Amino acid sequence: MTPSARVQAAIELLDQVLEAARSGGAAADTLIARYFKERRYAGSKDRRAVRDLVYRAIRRSGDAPSSGRSAMLGLVQDDPALAELFDGSAHGPAPVADGEEAASSSLLPGWIVPRLDPLIGEAEWPALLERAPLDLRVNRLSGAREDALAQLAEAQPTPLSPLGLRLPEGFRVEETDAWRSGLVEIQDEGSQLLALACAAKPGETVLDLCAGAGGKTLALAAEMANQGRIVASDADRGRLSRLTPRLERGGVTNVEPRLLDPGREAEQLADLAGTFDLILVDAPCSGSGTWRRNPETRWRLTPKRLDQLVALQARLLDVAAGLLKPGGRLVYAVCSLLAEEGRDQAAALSVRSSLDPQPVPLTAGRPAGTGRLLSPAPDGTDGFFVACWSRP
Repeated sequence: MTPSARVQAAIELLDQVLEAARSGGAAADTLIARYFKERRYAGSKDRRAVRDLVYRAIRRSGDAPSSGRSAMLGLVQDDPALAELFDGSAHGPAPVADGEEAASSSLLPGWIVPRLDPLIGEAEWPALLERAPLDLRVNRLSGAREDALAQLAEAQPTPLSPLGLRLPEGFRVEETDAWRSGLVEIQDEGSQLLALACAAKPGETVLDLCAGAGGKTLALAAEMANQGRIVASDADRGRLSRLTPRLERGGVTNVEPRLLDPGREAEQLADLAGTFDLILVDAPCSGSGTWRRNPETRWRLTPKRLDQLVALQARLLDVAAGLLKPGGRLVYAVCSLLAEEGRDQAAALSVRSSLDPQPVPLTAGRPAGTGRLLSPAPDGTDGFFVACWSRP
């Protein structure tokens, strides 16, 4: 591919990313993989160059551009040398017209800014979009961190999680024996800390209410040494279906996947009401704490969608509160840096329920209401809010 053809490919991909953001379609990584699967002539250098252009354009625009071309013209403002590649060549983009729209530069969508947690000042915003490292969690069921370090020469221990390893972005961990044997799992250091904050103990009965593909389920099982019972439930069949092979690879034997119907969670878990020592509600959220990994998700979020998520979080917290046994613990987590999904949501549950707020057993992060907030700038993790309660 010529340099101009690479720019045109980036424009086409950005158009697909924008359409997917509007329609709830595939993630940018998936779209890029599909694009080049259909264009086998593109070499590895071409793919890397186009991917870099796409993500540079995405990261610089907090608000969704009107088109892929507008997004790339915005990037031209930061990198004027790109203007020469709008040359009208056979596979390149058309020349830039006078007065043609270029996407404005901003880190965050304008409407989001007043909804950030008060702790997230403007000085922290750039870190929300910086490239994230690759973090791994060592599976205690298979070995210790020292064992994984011996197998992964490029890895470094994470500073906060006693189970974490950090590798450069793009490292192909799935091709290593450490991953294939189940010794390590891909998991951000913040997620590892949240699982540790649950303080799951061997022999307990645990519910991971929004288990998804099971990242925190696996971490809880390891802390429980495969002793006790974990019910891993979710209303998304596709995500939950990815849990079983991960359980097998990780040597986990105390997890029971349970598919739920949206809106019927309490009814379908009623047979277990009052039995849970611990319930984790890692609720669906804006994902604003993970924008550094998925920057295009800023373009997917709308005020209406956020209101729907906040309502869903409140409903799931109420479901969980009704399932706890006396003395049981509830842990609420969201990968969000928005006040209404974090500290405000926790405060509301404390008011409307009989649960008692409890200190979060973490030293990382900062106090945020009755919970704690981790964020990329001060903590080096994805952004997370976590809060804990107990039932009297």
